[in-house]
Amino acid sequence: MSTLRLLRFSALVVPLYAAAQPVIAYVPALLSRHYGIPLATLGLLFLAGQVINSLLDPLIGTLSDRTQSRFGRRRPWIFGGGLLFAAGSAILFFPPAGVSTAWVGLGVMLYYCGSSALSTPLMAWSGEISGDYHERTRIASLFTLLSSCALVLALVLPAIADQLRPGDGQLRLTLFGTLVLSTALPGLWLTLTAVPDSTPPALEHSPSPRAALKAVLGNPLLLRVLAADAAVTAGQGVRTGLLLFVVTFALGRPEWAAAMFLFQYSFGILAAPIWQRVGKALGKAQGAVLAELVQAAINFGLLFLSADRFWLMLLLAALQGLSQGSGNLMLRSIVSDIADDHRLATGEDRTGLYFSVFGISIKLGGALAVGIALPLVAWLGFDPKAAANTPDALRWLIVVFALGPALAHSAAATLMLGFPLDAKRHTEIRRQLEARDSVAAAALVPAE
Repeated sequence: MSTLRLLRFSALVVPLYAAAQPVIAYVPALLSRHYGIPLATLGLLFLAGQVINSLLDPLIGTLSDRTQSRFGRRRPWIFGGGLLFAAGSAILFFPPAGVSTAWVGLGVMLYYCGSSALSTPLMAWSGEISGDYHERTRIASLFTLLSSCALVLALVLPAIADQLRPGDGQLRLTLFGTLVLSTALPGLWLTLTAVPDSTPPALEHSPSPRAALKAVLGNPLLLRVLAADAAVTAGQGVRTGLLLFVVTFALGRPEWAAAMFLFQYSFGILAAPIWQRVGKALGKAQGAVLAELVQAAINFGLLFLSADRFWLMLLLAALQGLSQGSGNLMLRSIVSDIADDHRLATGEDRTGLYFSVFGISIKLGGALAVGIALPLVAWLGFDPKAAANTPDALRWLIVVFALGPALAHSAAATLMLGFPLDAKRHTEIRRQLEARDSVAAAALVPAE
């Protein structure tokens, strides 16, 4: 397919990622500070939303695998999820004066339910529009490119708000909401009309949770990819969770605290085309190994940070941006290949389910990273509320900031070494699937 057509199909990635960072990093703080919603209440509401989102992912993935309609398998879920996502975003980003806790709770539930109903079928559909091994890497790279662009746009908006009206929380929310809604509704139309959502021959399988769990836990290839991706996102989570502390306290550059994310993600826009070429040249699994080793080396370099080496932080942040999402890109593309392998072996189409648990591994890895890294640096003596931290505490902060991601990326590379599902094996799988599907389709044609 043409790049323009694939970009059209990928349009919904922009609002999804443009909303994700503000909803986590800005919305709770702004609703608490400027609208008077208790911070503890907001924490519970957003935690409940994330839990519901995680529980819905495998359910929606399984149901979308079994959906049969004249609109296709994925389209009905994406359409419904897109409307819920837009409604939840409108409630959260455009709160009325005197907004109530119930209003915020409604927005959180609609946003997270819509995100789940939208993103899981969209990821599954992205793996189905082509059966070609390298074309799937190309599609995943376009998703990564648009997600990087959306992150940069979202990070620029607070800087614009501060230039227009410093300290105006309502303006920040309005700018975020305008970006999300102005791309969500057109993106919904662009994605749903870009490519056919053709339903393959019916392949019955049990919808029970036990059968779904067996399809996941009984697939060693999928478990390797899930473990690798959880390690990748854990490393990213440690880096994200500690970056502001390192820049502000260990390096003594508080003016760069927010700008460092924007600096890194700006280079991230260039990452997807680079790593798409690497994946095509080496294959996905070996491309993922190289990507993780590169990121491990970059993070080991962070051990040499000090207050008088801020230039090193800038250099490594730029390199981190150029490798941003490289491992995730390869691993996400491999999930579709594993679903093909599973369908050939069992007759069960589990593409939606496999992408849903892949999404859960991303959330789990990031959550575990923050849950471990923050208490660890506190135990080692770092206190962001202290008037001054000891040199040892600041040094340990840098060590955890560097070694956490470095070891996580190294673990991901180790897990993907010798991965057996390569281009040659996948080509044979697709050949056998197409032959079997042709026989099944011919059997449904009535004899003349």
